Amino acid sequence: MRVITLPEFGSALELSEIDTPQPSAGEVRVRVHAASVNGFDLAVAAGYLNGLMEHRFPVVLGKDFAGIVDALGDGVTAYAVGDRVFGVVTKAHLGDGSFGEFVVVPTATGLAKLPDQVDFARGAALGLAGTAAQAAVDAAQLTPGSTVLVVGATGGVGNQAVQLAAAAGATVIATARTALGIAQVRLLGASEVVDHTQNLSAAVLAAHPDGVDVVLHFAGDAATVLPAVRAGGRLVSTLIGSPDQLTTDTVTVVPILADPTAEVLASLAESLAAGRTSVTVQGSYALEDVAEAFDDFESGARGKLVILP
Repeated sequence: MRVITLPEFGSALELSEIDTPQPSAGEVRVRVHAASVNGFDLAVAAGYLNGLMEHRFPVVLGKDFAGIVDALGDGVTAYAVGDRVFGVVTKAHLGDGSFGEFVVVPTATGLAKLPDQVDFARGAALGLAGTAAQAAVDAAQLTPGSTVLVVGATGGVGNQAVQLAAAAGATVIATARTALGIAQVRLLGASEVVDHTQNLSAAVLAAHPDGVDVVLHFAGDAATVLPAVRAGGRLVSTLIGSPDQLTTDTVTVVPILADPTAEVLASLAESLAAGRTSVTVQGSYALEDVAEAFDDFESGARGKLVILP
């Protein structure tokens, strides 16, 4: 099958042919109809996870996927050949990613059925971003009337977080710069917009002198937006590993690690199918154009970028 691989640390990505994998006990093989780009994928390609996770070269990149189950491992009863599914590759090692024609994944976590109302592109764009956003909003402990600044609001995680925070009754301040970005976050539920290329804390404090209740941090340096949080507030971030990375005596700092359980994925998909939330797919790319997709991701995507094997 055709895949995008990282042959070794320091090498460029390659379009390669490898053997089609076979599912082991408790796994299914999915014929991938769409995958999507995440910051995690760029980190793997750049070698940033060297020493942090086992790499089984050639490493097939990709976390998110959506497609159709085409083979079952022993003991699998919850899924059948032909099921529409989506999810996130959750294996403890790197090597068996979704940027290819097939992916083998465990059924225990990182996999859920995809409702008929959700196309494969949006399904592939939902898994990791939706899971991270849901975890961040849960950790924010929002109540009706809370003020929340979403940093990185035009990205995939930020798009979902704006919607979830607005649905929780919060007043959402979103970062955006271009006219299209501003229009997008307002449609998703933002009440206010600030330019992320300016001094964010100063801009927020000008309108909210006491600071906001919560910052949801998905882009940039968390230290630069810490002053925007009121005393007793919370800063929730997907980009820091420990509260000790920020120096504060007045703000609760909560690192987030996405956990794509079947229950969380199913809830996200049901919300999308019902029209309560939406997924913005800015662009789609052929498998051989993954490097271009990575460049566009780094330039700042409004929503998600999808790979179509």
